[in-house]
Amino acid sequence: MNQNQDIKNVNNEISVATFDPDENSFKIFAEKDFKSVINLQTDDEDQNVSSKQEKELAKTNNLEYRQFQVSKDNLSEAMVDDFRKELENLPKPIVVHCKSGKRSGAFVMMHIGCQKNMSGEDVIKEAENMGFECDVPELAKFLKKYVNEH
Repeated sequence: MNQNQDIKNVNNEISVATFDPDENSFKIFAEKDFKSVINLQTDDEDQNVSSKQEKELAKTNNLEYRQFQVSKDNLSEAMVDDFRKELENLPKPIVVHCKSGKRSGAFVMMHIGCQKNMSGEDVIKEAENMGFECDVPELAKFLKKYVNEH
């Protein structure tokens, strides 16, 4: 499958890449007029390119770059809050990625849900309608709780 098809537009400002980017992906992000990239992978995950390489590739392609090392062990409200601040402040449009799009989709949808004053249940439904799989119970539970409390 062509990687271009693996970028889901959530709205005009935010998209989610549902794949682990490689060296060519950053050129594609730039060609698609993205201005920023947020990586949610941890440094100890198996990745096509390391986060250090991603940072270089982003710079080469004139993209702002941020990383939040998200794992089921370090998931926290503070991390989501920080992620949401970056979404507000980074140049747009922004593409967010992890390995499969599950963490990225969840984090982006928490942001959208809070912006739109939605319930956690509604956010899960909307995420699924957009093609995001909410099949990680801990993540789905965290998403609902976060959105319902913010």
